[in-house]
Amino acid sequence: MTNMVYLPLDWTAFCWWAGNRGLIGHGALDEGFALHVLLSSVFGKSVLQPFRLLHPSRAPTATLYAYSDRTHDALRKVAGDVGPPDCLQVLKVDELLAKPMPRRFRAGQRLGFDARVRPIRRLARDLPDSQSGKVLRKGSEIDAFRLELIQRSPDGWRKPDERSPAGISRESVYVGWLSERLANVADVDGNACRLASFRRSRALRGNGKGPEGPDAILHGECVVRDPVEFAARLRTGVGRHRAFGYGMLIVRPPGTAPRSV
Repeated sequence: MTNMVYLPLDWTAFCWWAGNRGLIGHGALDEGFALHVLLSSVFGKSVLQPFRLLHPSRAPTATLYAYSDRTHDALRKVAGDVGPPDCLQVLKVDELLAKPMPRRFRAGQRLGFDARVRPIRRLARDLPDSQSGKVLRKGSEIDAFRLELIQRSPDGWRKPDERSPAGISRESVYVGWLSERLANVADVDGNACRLASFRRSRALRGNGKGPEGPDAILHGECVVRDPVEFAARLRTGVGRHRAFGYGMLIVRPPGTAPRSV
């Protein structure tokens, strides 16, 4: 059974902990990578995954949501048994809550969702990039929007903005990217889906380096096609980098405001 987990954390203690663990690279904190290390240290690898961090500006407490196969009691027990003391200063395990998610939803059920995703594609072949004059190598990750521009404008394109000369928008490309990953599971309503937030971020990893890429939050609505597979997709998440804070679909009643930007 999949459970949705709520876990507050002390933001100041988290930043100090990440610094003491050497998880701040080049003066920047990759929250997703640091949380991956923190949660693995306390609960075990992939126990709370996918996850989503919500942190209102300047708030002393941040909120972590995650999906897990473990129950509320099991999560608290493992944290108490093996959680390192410095990690437990960050996580407010005594306030951890969990609720079971449906084993299946209803076919035709309409749901709102909030998702932080990394909309990238892996190249199936080498691809010339006329903007940089370089060749993007097979297997490398590329922003789905940038790839769309290159493919539609093979003779060259200038710095992309939210609406490109090719007549496409970043929002439409990212909504299409999500629709592909939910194909045959749920139908994303393109008219009700919007790009709520976008930035570019660098994903730090164990060597202090990592790929730079798109970091997007999508708010929208979808209609369930396969009830069992939709429930399973919530547990696994969508897209790449799901172990680092991307890919969690937080569902809500349709027509209601999302929890965050």
